[in-house]
Amino acid sequence: MSRNRRICPNDVLDAAERVVLKSGSSGLSIDAVAKEAGISKSQVVYDHKTKSGLLEALVVRQLQRDGDFVKESVASCSKTQHPELFGRIKAAATGWEEAERAVCMAVSASLSSDDRLQELMRQWQQNDLNAIKAGPKPRAALVAYMALSGFSCMELFGFHKWSDEDREALLSDIRKIYETFPDE
Repeated sequence: MSRNRRICPNDVLDAAERVVLKSGSSGLSIDAVAKEAGISKSQVVYDHKTKSGLLEALVVRQLQRDGDFVKESVASCSKTQHPELFGRIKAAATGWEEAERAVCMAVSASLSSDDRLQELMRQWQQNDLNAIKAGPKPRAALVAYMALSGFSCMELFGFHKWSDEDREALLSDIRKIYETFPDE
């Protein structure tokens, strides 16, 4: 008699990321993830119940990763005029990995029909906005953050790939938006 292979939740999510990277969001299914992870479909269903549950877990993990990275960047910018903003600008300097882009596209494809994913994304965005507005010159920080969001989204969604030179110059310009914005 064979024993069931033990697999941790991150193994299933790693498999889900690989499926999305290979096949896009349309290829994400319980069956595809089970096959990629080398486990039974019932093991995936046991942990995530549905494709939406699997996608939600993938999103939560990616948001946690992003949040940890931003916290590190904010901490490293603690001596700047606005650590929350300048930390996020520093984080944007690295660009996006393919797995992050793939998860983003899978989320985007599901947002219109998944209320729970919409709420997760709203909450993530609201947390960022609260952090940005809590520092000095909140209006200047908000305007710079909006420019940073547009810059990042263009690349994240695959609309444009910034060269290293353009990335550095544009992020410098976003810093200047904050620094030169009229006092409130």
